Amino acid sequence: MMPTRLSTHPAILELLPGYEKMEGFLLSLPSLFQKGEGELIHDGRNQLRILTYEGEKYVVKAFKKPVFINRLVYGIFRPSKAKRSMENALLLKSIGVGTPEPIGYINLRKKFLFTRSFFVTRLSTCSYRYDMLFRRHFDCEEKVLREVGRITANLHEHGISHLDYGRGNILFDEMPDGNVRLELVDLNRLKRGSVNMVKGCRNLERLPATEQMHRWIAEEYAKARNYDEEECFQLMRKFRKAQPGHETNEFPEETT
Repeated sequence: MMPTRLSTHPAILELLPGYEKMEGFLLSLPSLFQKGEGELIHDGRNQLRILTYEGEKYVVKAFKKPVFINRLVYGIFRPSKAKRSMENALLLKSIGVGTPEPIGYINLRKKFLFTRSFFVTRLSTCSYRYDMLFRRHFDCEEKVLREVGRITANLHEHGISHLDYGRGNILFDEMPDGNVRLELVDLNRLKRGSVNMVKGCRNLERLPATEQMHRWIAEEYAKARNYDEEECFQLMRKFRKAQPGHETNEFPEETT
């Protein structure tokens, strides 16, 4: 699925097939964000807003303007975080890992200097985030944790590590048939390369989990990769406990 690349100085944008009509919407994003349009859902290093276009809701991630040297790097040598996000979303979908439907991205530049970028997806239909497992009871909790193990194993078998694998970046929902569906977000930092058992278990260190939660994740992860379940469990516990403040973060009060 090759995107359509468009250049409208000072912007470069790419839209996936079927979304070419949204060129004007992407070009309007800097103005919409400046005006504070839509629903603000995250305001940190980067900003996330839900915006509506022709009756459909989309999530737009506005990446922070980089420091000067990176403005030159992203302007000439490296793909922007928004472009990487779209490419990584397509990669995950190609291996059967859920993520919100990508639409496209836009890069803004001034001559050779990169300024800002925006990445657009459809609004996820998943109702919950991983961190909500600590706030209320879910009958599907075990299924969610086992699916986390299975999907993580799938990523690692394909040589992919999600470097922001935290509690706010895993979405889930229970389906009418009783199964669960997971989607991963915040995809601009995926690492490619061989992932062995130790690296794979370390990749989960930012994800808060009780002992039982780790047990479910480890069992499914080990089963999918033909590893020893107990060894995976012990490694996951060890790496999580080495995280600063892990004692309080197992029961987080808010998403970061």
